[in-house]
This record gives sequence, structure tokens and C-alpha cells, in this order.
Amino acid sequence: MAERSTAAVDVADNSGDEPLTAQADQSTADGVANNRERDTDSDEAQGSPTSEDSGRTSPPELHSGHKLARRYRLEECVTRLDGFSSWRAVDEKLRRAVGVHILPSDHARARSVLAAARSSALLGDPRFVQVLDAVEDNDIVYVVHEWLPDATELTALLASGPLEVYDAYQMVSQIASAMAAAHREGLAHLRLSPTAVLRTSTGQWRIRGLAVNAALRGIGSDTPQRADTEAIGALLYATLTQRWPYESDAHGLAGLPKDIGLIPPDQVRAGVHRGLSELAMRALANDGATASRHESPCTTPEELVKAIGEMPRIRPPEPAYTTPPAYQRTAYQQGAYGRPTPHPGATQPVPAPPSPLQSRTGKALKWGVSALLIAALGLGSWQLADAIMERGGKAEDQNQTQTTDGNDKNDEQPRRPVKPISVQDSQEYVAEGSAQAPGDVAKTYDGDPSTYWRTNKYIDGPTLAPYKPGVGIVYDLGSSQELSTASIGLRYAGDHTTVHLYATDSLSPSTGIDGMKEIATATTSDTSLTVKAAKPLKTRYVLLWITAVPSAPADGYSGAGYKQAVTDVTFKG
Repeated sequence: MAERSTAAVDVADNSGDEPLTAQADQSTADGVANNRERDTDSDEAQGSPTSEDSGRTSPPELHSGHKLARRYRLEECVTRLDGFSSWRAVDEKLRRAVGVHILPSDHARARSVLAAARSSALLGDPRFVQVLDAVEDNDIVYVVHEWLPDATELTALLASGPLEVYDAYQMVSQIASAMAAAHREGLAHLRLSPTAVLRTSTGQWRIRGLAVNAALRGIGSDTPQRADTEAIGALLYATLTQRWPYESDAHGLAGLPKDIGLIPPDQVRAGVHRGLSELAMRALANDGATASRHESPCTTPEELVKAIGEMPRIRPPEPAYTTPPAYQRTAYQQGAYGRPTPHPGATQPVPAPPSPLQSRTGKALKWGVSALLIAALGLGSWQLADAIMERGGKAEDQNQTQTTDGNDKNDEQPRRPVKPISVQDSQEYVAEGSAQAPGDVAKTYDGDPSTYWRTNKYIDGPTLAPYKPGVGIVYDLGSSQELSTASIGLRYAGDHTTVHLYATDSLSPSTGIDGMKEIATATTSDTSLTVKAAKPLKTRYVLLWITAVPSAPADGYSGAGYKQAVTDVTFKG
């Protein structure tokens, strides 16, 4: 397959000898709330077309509060550049934050942006910030993508210093693996920089702007795999040294000193991991690593993944445990409380122990006291036994009288029977990323076991994390009810499905999972599951939260992978 990026269709190629990663600027806005336009001149400096090259098209007049398709409400403009603008917006239908790129439909790059967005959406890899919609509507074209408020740009992480060795290893491993998967589908990034790489709160690394960022700026390449591989090498170099591996400063990082060329990271900063330093050089230098090391260059993400796999595995650092201080006895515990402090060097006299009662009078006194104690204990025991026997006799007479009279007031009250609780409403809960099947949630309590709500398929499992913390549905029981059990029908058997029940405050919970009260949890490898609470809990809204799904074959419109479907749910109180 010819190496040509889909992001470069119908757009101008970059010119010049400087690598694409060296030319990358800092004006992106694909999902972090505090990202702003940094330097609008840097795109022109790197060869991106200006607005005059784009057909002299001015961006649409939009403002905060404007709605697209009666669904996406624009909140804040984070980038306005070269005829297009990028916004933070709210999806009012699914009640979540999203990002939106907008440009006029007659813009010279409108068609290539739509094509790149649709190709990126079809990839469906959770390691990339997902494209949710790509629409041409009257006089504008807009692309909707995920917004990750809990993610942090690599630029922000590097502001405080280089990353730890394990974090740098995880970053290059996950980014290289993700880009290798994208190139196998014919997709390239071409603007892979610290502003395009995010780390989520769960520690997963994600890439934003696949194909779309390059298409928005008209960037292309005849060797997209080489360009993206060199960009990954620059990212690794930056995480190890907190320096940008070119002479010019970029992305808030200082460049290398002029006239010395590209030097290995372990020569820039002391203590850099040698294996990662060599890996960065193999990805960066056009002729491979330095001549003294005789390592072949990595020219594609696939080769970079293979090189990472050949390295000794870097393990996470051991948690640091501090030794507690030695226990110090206080002066009171040592028996010195109230005593005068001795002078240094002074000899302290040892007090003589009191003399025991050795005389006949002393012995007689001890025997007398012992006899009195024994007599007192005996008398007390007899009185206690007599009181217990008397009380037991009265209780027996009372029980006999009640039985004769037929009075059954002391009989144990029967337990209240368990009753089913009907569901009044429901809504899919999305904690992170995209929704699963929000239109099918009502099928889980329609009484028809042949209908179901199904999750997306995932590459790894059974545990959904770190790709997703979980998926689930919030049910409205109509009023506050005492909930004791939930019976759940599942479509796929296998190892394994884990379900949690949480009490929450509404169909759109105001807190995350950590702020909810857990009712119960259960795990199964079968197609049915009963989740029982230790004791009934009173609530109106219940979240059914799935954190692990089994591997299942392809069926219907769903491919093979880790997934699960809920056919019916019954709550009982």
C-alpha cells in the first residue's frame, strides 16, 4: 500500500527541509478546557496555508449560546485561525461537554476536513479522542468530538519538569501502539505534538486530532508514517529532557543549543534512562541512532512498537515506605513523673524495697483477710444464683398463663414479603468518553427478553479500565423505595461480567461514581445475575454500573470483542 495520508487529500504539501514535528505550532483546541490560541503566526511560519490560500473565506459569525442542529450549544471559542474556529460546547441531548470545529462550507479545505473526520470516526479506537459527528449544514461544516475535562496536556505535565522513567515509557508505548493501529487503517496524524497528547485521570494516554488537525490546516506529507514516527521520537525526547529536540523553541519548551546538532537525551540531562534515550534517537534521526551505537532507525510506528517490545520491561517504581520513629517512653511511663531531674554524673541511690510482713502477726493478718474475701465471694455467688432462679420461675409462669389464655402477642411477627418494583424511567450514564446505546435503555425493562441494550465492543478485557471506568444505566423507580435485590438478564456468557448497584440522586447524577453510595456488587460468567444488598437501602434512582464484560463473538451489527448486553432488569424491595 502506497504510504500516503488520508489527511493529505486535496491539500498542499509542506515545503522545506525542516521536519514536520519541528514545524508544529501550539494552536490546537481538541478537548482541554484551559487550551487557548497561542501564536497565530506559527502556522504561517511552518508552511500552512493562510486564509488567502484557503479561498479568502471568512469564518461564520458565531457567538456563545449559538446552537448547531438544535443540539450543540456553543459555550466558548478556544481557537480562531485561518478561516475556522474551535469551540467548547454542550451536547444538550446527551448532557455532556463536547468540542466543535467549524468552518464555512465553501472553505477550500471543507471537503478534506469532512473526509478526514469520517475516516477517523470509523477507526473507533479508544486511544484516540473520538469524532462524534461530521456534518455539512447549509453554509457551514462542523466536526464534533469528545471533550475530556479530566485530561491533562503533555505540555502542562512538562511545565514542572521531565516525566518519571516509567511514565515516559508508558507514554511512548501507548502512543506508538495507537499510531501503528491508525496507519494500518491508512490514517495519519501529521500534527502529533505535546498539545495533541493527553493523560487522563486513570493514567491512560490519548491522542486528539487524528487526521482532522492536519486537514484543518492543509498539512500533507508524502511519507506520513515517517513523519508521525519522528513526532513520537520528539515527544519521547521532550519527556526525558524537558527540551524540544530542534533549535527553535516550541510548545513551551526550550530548543537545543544552536550549532551542536541533535544529541542524545542522556547527554542533555544526567540520569536519563539509556534504553529510552537510544529509542528516541532511533525515531528522530534520519540516519538512525548515533554512529557509535550502530542501531537501525525506526521509520514507521510499527517498527517503533517492535523496538519497544525488544527493550527490557520498565516496571513502575516501588512505593516509598518511611520507617516510623522508634517508640519513646514518656517520663510518666518510666515512673519518673514528679521526681527532680538528676544532675549529670551524680550517682543515684537505689531505694530499698519495703520489708515484707515476716512476723507471726503479719502472717495471721494475711490469712484473716484471705478468709474474709472468700466468705464475701461465696455469699455474693449464693445471692446471685437465688435471684436468677427466682426470675426464671416468674418468667415460666407468665409464659404458661399467656399460652392458656391464647394470647399470641409475643409471637414473632412475619417478615414482609419481597415485592417487585416497577421502573418509571431510565437514562444511560456516561462517566467518560462516548455513549453506548442511549436509545435502547428502555428495552432492559420492557418484559421482552429478546430485546436488549448493548455496550460497544472493546479490544481488551474483561475489565473495561483504563479505556473506560465503566458503562451503565440509571433507573427511576418513581419514588423512594427500599431496594434489596436486582435480577439481571445478560445476552453473553463467559469470563466474566461484573455489575455494581449504586444509589444516586437523579437520572443525571450530580456526582461521579466516587460520590455515590454502593448498594451491592456481583460477578458472573453466566447469562443471569442476582445482585443482593447486605440490607435494604431506600432510594429512588439506581445506577446499574458494569465494569467488566466477557469476550463474545460477532452477532447482528456488533463485531467480535469484549462486550455485554442487558436483556431485562427487575428490582425487588
